[in-house]
Amino acid sequence: MTLTILRTAAWTALAAIIFVTVSPIGWRPHDVMPVNFDRALAFTIMSALFVAAYPRHSVAIGIALIVCAGLIELLQFFSPTRHPRFIDAFVKATGALVGVLIGSTYNMIERRGRTKSV
Repeated sequence: MTLTILRTAAWTALAAIIFVTVSPIGWRPHDVMPVNFDRALAFTIMSALFVAAYPRHSVAIGIALIVCAGLIELLQFFSPTRHPRFIDAFVKATGALVGVLIGSTYNMIERRGRTKSV
């Protein structure tokens, strides 16, 4: 049950990030935090969810989400009100790496908890 919830949340987060990144600038939610912090946080949360949801694939997820950060940024070429920038992709990729570390730490703690309760 927990894995199903984590997987649903991870894929929903990815879909939301793609929508917000590619949609016209007027549809973008208003930021409360600095925009780069907002980008990094979104990718951190999403990648932590993916790593927690797919615990045996953290390295592949990390690589895929770094590539995904660049590809999502490039999708902005198809939106006339958006403009892709390398620094934005870098901030997103950095957030993805932080999320992989958080998700991996969560998985390690979760594994230890399961072995102690057996």
